[in-house]
Amino acid sequence: MIVDTWVIFILGIMIIGSIAAIEQKEMLSAIITVGIVGLGTSLIFLFLQAPDLAIVQFLFEIFAIIILVRAFIKPDYHKSEPSIMNKIVTVLTVLVLVAILFCSIDMLKALPEFGNPSMETSKYYVDNANAAKETHSANIVTSIILDYRAYDTLGEATVLFTAILGTITILRIKTKKRKSEEAIE
Repeated sequence: MIVDTWVIFILGIMIIGSIAAIEQKEMLSAIITVGIVGLGTSLIFLFLQAPDLAIVQFLFEIFAIIILVRAFIKPDYHKSEPSIMNKIVTVLTVLVLVAILFCSIDMLKALPEFGNPSMETSKYYVDNANAAKETHSANIVTSIILDYRAYDTLGEATVLFTAILGTITILRIKTKKRKSEEAIE
């Protein structure tokens, strides 16, 4: 029950972070505030006992923030002009986020109690992962990640690799552009 309270609290912080990101006048501050939402998602994955997803989310969020900061580093992007349309979008976004919060609370209450999984698959993993005849592994974590969930692990590694590759590509493009501008001057 205490985990449910923490998850609801983190969801609330994520919604506040989303609203703060929309209300920021400087783009750089908005990008950093959006990082709070990604960190909250990572923490929720940890509370829901999915550390592999938490790590992927955390690393993806770091790379996304690096990419966004590099993309919006120019001073022209740092200020947004207030308008009536911005206020309408802000009000609509707040309403949608509040609705999502209330829907999430109902969904979290519907989750089974921690430690009592509702699916038989996880029970099967725990019962048979250490069996030498099934996986031939001495470690239950290794047997689950590499035998039972190998495709999922491969997908997560691919997401991490793609995020790293994208970050390196953007950093190199900016560096080459800066070097060519310095050479011209």
